Amino acid sequence: MNPTILDVVKKEVTKLLAVGIIYPISDSQWVSLVQVVPKKSRMIVMKNQHDELVPMRIQNSWRVCIDYRRLNQATRKDHFPLPFIDQ
Repeated sequence: MNPTILDVVKKEVTKLLAVGIIYPISDSQWVSLVQVVPKKSRMIVMKNQHDELVPMRIQNSWRVCIDYRRLNQATRKDHFPLPFIDQ
């Protein structure tokens, strides 16, 4: 992660912890890992300081990725099949 963005994220998390909106938890099998990653965005062409056209990627949206593997391992599976709609 970009060091500037990392500092902003740390400050925001510290602020949310202080207010009580989020809170730390222990390492639990019921908690899923969450990561925020940038979405792929379109390419645009901009002029730089030398008036050259340079392709750039503008980042304006984020995607939340959740890893449910540990939660799936902790839960009990259904042992009966669901009926087909065609039957």
